Amino acid sequence: MFDILVAGEINPDLILSHPQLSVVFGQQETLVENATLTIGSSSAIFACGAARLGLRVAITGVVGDDFFGRYMLEALRGRQVDTSTALVDPQQKTGLSVILSRGTDRAIITHVGSIASLRADQVTDDLLRKSRHLHVASYFLQTSLQPGLPDLFQRARSLGLTTSLDTNWDPSGEWRGVGDLLPLVDVFLPNEQEALALTGSADLASAASRLSRQSRVVVVKLGERGALARQGEQTVRAPALPVAVADTVGAGDSFDAGFLYGYLNTWSLERSLHLALACGSLSTRLPGGTDGQPTLEEALEAGTQTT
Repeated sequence: MFDILVAGEINPDLILSHPQLSVVFGQQETLVENATLTIGSSSAIFACGAARLGLRVAITGVVGDDFFGRYMLEALRGRQVDTSTALVDPQQKTGLSVILSRGTDRAIITHVGSIASLRADQVTDDLLRKSRHLHVASYFLQTSLQPGLPDLFQRARSLGLTTSLDTNWDPSGEWRGVGDLLPLVDVFLPNEQEALALTGSADLASAASRLSRQSRVVVVKLGERGALARQGEQTVRAPALPVAVADTVGAGDSFDAGFLYGYLNTWSLERSLHLALACGSLSTRLPGGTDGQPTLEEALEAGTQTT
């Protein structure tokens, strides 16, 4: 049995970092302080964060039969994520994101590759029956998954699973399809910019209010200002932890892992939010999305010191 089944993209990140990084075209060479090939993709980083907290996690998605695909599956297994349900397609190339990082800000360039290949019908009922919760991230990149996702969430809930969704940013700027999906989502996890874009709201309070009328729990990440969680008429806010930031890659995914740990253990909204913020904040201590992810004990200790 798995606590969480992640249905999503599996690809590495190549992180190029420098505090004053600025890329110039015209065949001009730009030097960086550090280059790191590491576990990438919102889904995979989330899976590692949840496993780091002690949850039993499986991930299903598509990779190519290539170096990047083999690297990702081996790296995920090394972080106690079950990859037995991942799909290897020799006809495709594994996706890749190149992240240009200034520490607290970044630009992301992505080769989609197999990122968009997973279909909802490939997430079988037999697999769902082995899980307590289904998490989906990078909704707008997973174009093959989108059409069948309402049915997948419906199947999951009929089999007793709870569901969560982190859409991430929509590169097209159209923000379509999420409204129909939200009534099937138990925990919705956007950041502030995504919440505003999805609702067309001018302020955070109205965006959270609108989203909470569609999804059971809405948790909005506010970066260095912390986060807001809303369930029905209850609203909770909490600050981020003070941390020396190496970079913010994957911080939102680690935050999601922390909140869902609390949610699956029936913690209060406030306690779950504090754990989420500890996980998201501490993950920024080291470059990349996974190396700084805390254990449950580390996150609880850090959270206690700030409350």
